[in-house]
Amino acid sequence: MMVEIRTILFAEDNPRDVELTLEALGDHNLANNVIVVRDGVEALDYLRCEGKYKQRRPGNPAVLLLDIKMPRMDGIEVLKTIRGDDKLKTLPVVMLTSSREEQDLIRSYEFGVNAYVVKPVDFKEFIEAVRQVGVFWAVINEVPTGSRL
Repeated sequence: MMVEIRTILFAEDNPRDVELTLEALGDHNLANNVIVVRDGVEALDYLRCEGKYKQRRPGNPAVLLLDIKMPRMDGIEVLKTIRGDDKLKTLPVVMLTSSREEQDLIRSYEFGVNAYVVKPVDFKEFIEAVRQVGVFWAVINEVPTGSRL
């Protein structure tokens, strides 16, 4: 049986974290389905098919991996915006962040995050955490048929 691997949108401004995450997902053939955006404004442009993404095929990704600390618009603001948008509000959002601040965790859940994953400092732990998140959300998790790409 062939499993459909859906797109992952990854909002992260740190090039090293992008590289490590793509490497981790690549180990499970998920990296070629990752769209990387560098800040919250670009993430929303992608999701809304605006700006440089206005030509992309409509439809939500399987999951948004979202960093909190980003330029122009942080992850909490992106999450608030998504949850307030009827076309995006059911999109699974996973905070993938280095923030261990209790306030960030609380606010993320208050605004409807699906999961909160703190980036491990250890390289092997980081790779394994990203692999698990990617496989679960892009392959295992079921979504309503109408919201697939």
